Amino acid sequence: MPLNALLEQQQQAFRTFARKEVEPHADRWDHEEEIPRDLVDAFAAEGWFGALIPERYGGLAYDAVTFGLLNEELGAACSSVRSMLTVHSMVSHAVTRWGSSSLREQWLPRLATGSSVGAFCLSEPSSGSDAAALETIATRDGEGFRLTGVKKWITYGQRADVYLVFAACDGKPAAFLVERATPGVEVVPVHGMLGTKASMIAEVRLRDVKVPQTSLVGRVGFGVTAVATSALDVGRYSVAWGCVGILSAALRISLKHVRDRTSFGVPIAEHQLVQRMIADMATSHRASRLLCLEAGELKDAGDPRTIDATWTAKYFASCQAFRAAADVVQILGAQGCAQGHPANRLLRDAKIMEIIEGSTQIQQTYLARTATAP
Repeated sequence: MPLNALLEQQQQAFRTFARKEVEPHADRWDHEEEIPRDLVDAFAAEGWFGALIPERYGGLAYDAVTFGLLNEELGAACSSVRSMLTVHSMVSHAVTRWGSSSLREQWLPRLATGSSVGAFCLSEPSSGSDAAALETIATRDGEGFRLTGVKKWITYGQRADVYLVFAACDGKPAAFLVERATPGVEVVPVHGMLGTKASMIAEVRLRDVKVPQTSLVGRVGFGVTAVATSALDVGRYSVAWGCVGILSAALRISLKHVRDRTSFGVPIAEHQLVQRMIADMATSHRASRLLCLEAGELKDAGDPRTIDATWTAKYFASCQAFRAAADVVQILGAQGCAQGHPANRLLRDAKIMEIIEGSTQIQQTYLARTATAP
C-alpha cells in the first residue's frame, strides 16, 4: 500500500533523525540502561512529544498513520526510545480525551513541548494483564484524594515528570495525574531487564500521596473501561508499528550480511535455507506494515473496527518481529550473539514486544473470542 507524497516526506524526516541521532548510539544506551537527556531534548525540539496533542495546546496533531510512521522509524533504530514516545503519548491521549478543561489547559502545553514527560502507571507487582485487579487505593480526603500503592515495570518511570496512575476509589477504578514532585512519591529504578533496557523502567511507590480533585482524569468508575482502554489502544498501536521497525532493521542487517559473507565459496545469500529466512522476513515485514496501515486508516476514519484491527496488527507484528530477530541472529551466527551487536539487542527487544501492551496469549484469547462471536 503506497504512501502519498506528504507521508513519504514525513517518514523520510523521521528516518533521517532516527538513523543519525538514535541508531548509532542505541547499543551504548542499551548497555548503560539510559536514554541521555540530550536525545530527549533533541526529540522535544522536533515537537514529537506533542505528536497526538491538538494544535491549540501546542501539539502537532498527527493523524494515526503519520504517528505510526514515526513509531516505525524509532522502532527500527531503538525500541527504548520508541517506548518513551509510546507511554508519553498514552498519557497525552488520556488527558486530551478524558481530562477536564482545566486539566487540559494545565498539562497539555507542557506535555506537547516535552517540558513534562508522562509515564503510564497501571501495572502492579501482582497484576499486569488483569488491569482491573487494582491494589493501589485512592481514598477521598476533603476536596481531593490520597493515593497509596505500588506501580511496577513503569516505562520511563525513572525520569518522568508526571504519572497517569490508576487506583481503586470507592471500589471503582479511577485515573489520576500525579506529579513526580508530590510528597509521598518514591521512584525506584529497575535494572537488568531483558530488553528495552534503556527505557528507564521504575517502580513507583505511592505513600499517602495527596492530590487535588482536579487531578482526576474522567470520572471515578471510568478508570479502566474508558481511560485505560483508550490509552492502551494507543500504546498497542504504537508498539505494533515499532515491531514493523524491528522487522525492517532485522531485514536490513540480514541483507547486508548475506551479501557480504561467503561460505563454501559463495555468498551465503545463495544458500536456500538462508533464502527461506530472508523470504519469511521480507514477507512478515510487508504483511505487518499493511496491517498497521489498515489500523491507522481506520483510526483516522473514526471507524470502530480499528480496535480489532489494532489487536490483530500488534499480535501479528510482535510475533513476526521476534521470529525475524531470532533469524537475524541465526544468520549472523556468533556475531549476532555478541553483546553490543544490534542483532543481539533486536532479539531481546523483540521478546519484550510479545509481552507489553497485551501479551501474545491475551491477544490470542481476545482475537479468538472476536472471531467466534455471533
